[in-house]
Amino acid sequence: MAFLELKGVSKSYGQGAEATHVLDGIDLKVNEGEFIAIVGFSGSGKTTLISTIAGLVAPDKGEVLLKGAPITAPGPDRGIVFQSYSLLPWLTVFGNVALAVDEVFKSESRSERKARTLRYIDLVGLSHAVDRLPAELSGGMRQRVSVARALAMNPEILLLDEPLSALDALTRSKLQVEIERIWSEDKRTVVLITNDVDEAILLADRIIPLMPGPNAKLGREFKVDLPRPRHHGTLSELDVFKRLRHEITAYLTDIAASRASKSNEELTLPNVSPITLKSRRDRLPKAYVEASQALNEERYLEFTQLDKIYATPKGPLTVVENFDLKVRKGEFISLIGHSGCGKSTVLSMTAGLNEISQGGIILDGKEVTMAGPDRAVVFQAPSLFPWLTARDNVGLGVDRVYPHASKAERQEIVEYYLDRVGLGSSMDKLAAEMSNGMRQRVGIARAFALSPKLLLLDEPFGMLDSLTRWELQDVLMEVWSRTQVTAICVTHDVDEAILLADRVVMMSNGPNATIGNIMDVKLPRPRTRTALLEHPDYYAYREELLDFLEAYEGGANPSPEALAAIKAKRHGKTAKSATTCEAA
Repeated sequence: MAFLELKGVSKSYGQGAEATHVLDGIDLKVNEGEFIAIVGFSGSGKTTLISTIAGLVAPDKGEVLLKGAPITAPGPDRGIVFQSYSLLPWLTVFGNVALAVDEVFKSESRSERKARTLRYIDLVGLSHAVDRLPAELSGGMRQRVSVARALAMNPEILLLDEPLSALDALTRSKLQVEIERIWSEDKRTVVLITNDVDEAILLADRIIPLMPGPNAKLGREFKVDLPRPRHHGTLSELDVFKRLRHEITAYLTDIAASRASKSNEELTLPNVSPITLKSRRDRLPKAYVEASQALNEERYLEFTQLDKIYATPKGPLTVVENFDLKVRKGEFISLIGHSGCGKSTVLSMTAGLNEISQGGIILDGKEVTMAGPDRAVVFQAPSLFPWLTARDNVGLGVDRVYPHASKAERQEIVEYYLDRVGLGSSMDKLAAEMSNGMRQRVGIARAFALSPKLLLLDEPFGMLDSLTRWELQDVLMEVWSRTQVTAICVTHDVDEAILLADRVVMMSNGPNATIGNIMDVKLPRPRTRTALLEHPDYYAYREELLDFLEAYEGGANPSPEALAAIKAKRHGKTAKSATTCEAA
């Protein structure tokens, strides 16, 4: 008999023609002590699935059994950790965990309950913060409290609903290792909902995709035959990991491609000129190649000894120091580094949204002193007007940048870029009615529609699940390949940095952050995630970035020799693969 079993579980919301059919005939068996990862797309019903197991949602059809007994309501035998922390802000770390312990273990003495509470706080590494309030904790620490609270209830099964998705990459990586360590100590049964394939491989015994809704079903199962304990760095060296990662990614990418929206007609851009280029030449080609003329294509964008200094009560604080970089016309730069290293500060100064303290930025022969339409910015949150449609949100900028074009020509520009980002059938949908992924597509369409000289992307997919992020990375690459606009993208995601960039600029830790290393990505374009995973040099580039980030972890300041050794290792591996390919 399975420890946990779902038999024909179906769930809908609403009634009649208005009903939304979320899950359809879900069958799943989980053995005691097993770690299962469910991966899927936004809106596929993952949270509904985990809520059904938790007893928070009753299925319309089928049943959920735990040790053969039907689950009909929540219970202390199931500990659940959600994406949001759900802590009581007026209670300390101890108080938040003790609240659950006192409720579940009423028969124990006060000292026994206190010892139990402290034990699990220590287990997640928060003994030093036992008396702190949630407001005094980082996001990662607050999520550790949630994990400690769930574990302290001594549940028979632990349910994790995307518990790390709201955290930055470094904190997420640390907590993944922490979860694996905690699980390995008592082999508690775990069901993890995640959108991160690497996270699933690191933690799980089996990985099961949940297909896109409506009427979502479980897809093909993947068994993870990798030794424990697992670590991100060592996993990347294993051929079995590379094969499994490629297999799962290709499977999910194929699903994403099959559901992607496709236009029935090929739209074209009108031959009109944006105001930022009107003085350059009288006749211009189509909008997406109008930025083709530059004063100096090799030094199209120049950062010269750029500094950013903030005044603080303790004196001047230098966040960015001596940032010096030359960017070619049409080049795509990824900017990566740990939180607080000044990546977004550099981007905001380039956008003209943050005053430059020292040094300067030159774009196409003109000094950057303020914001302007020659630079389009896509932020992590797309900042749309919720009461306007996708068409109107993009049209606001287009009307300003193309004042001399006809209304019909401006409309064609709007429709062209919305179609390119897969919103051809949703142009008249209100922003308030859109998912996060759809809103970010509008933001990308709006940025390209301005025909900017420079595209600035500040973690544009950071708030999205991994699978939606893959889709939008492909959208970004497809539109960028048509425009060849010069671009800088701030990211925490190593795979995203490599996928997008011609060069990856790695920043040292702040304060006084500067460029620590620059990696030329000599992988063929056009790029897709699946093609990258198949390229013999891909993991050598990935390892260099991971080694660089690890070298700077915890505020460390590695020596020039250590950084040179990291770069030399990658050069050696790529040279070896090139020799192998030539011999073949």
